[in-house]
Amino acid sequence: MHRDQIEPDFSADDTIGGRISLARDAIDLTVGEAADFITVSSDTWTSWENDRAEPVADRLPLIARLLEVSLSWLLTGRGDGPRWA
Repeated sequence: MHRDQIEPDFSADDTIGGRISLARDAIDLTVGEAADFITVSSDTWTSWENDRAEPVADRLPLIARLLEVSLSWLLTGRGDGPRWA
């Protein structure tokens, strides 16, 4: 692995909001693009990333698929997390 391809330490993002933000960044998706895909407002998505709110349970599998991570990782930080190019 080259120095510029070092993966971040996922353990530092121990909240669901931190993991959502990290995974979104990993796939180079804007807040607006992610929110549109899930059909929520950008403000709602931002609230999730900043841990001011959490997504409802029925949206979590869709969010995990969009962010290309496992549902387990999204919820707990354990499992298949983001892949960095």
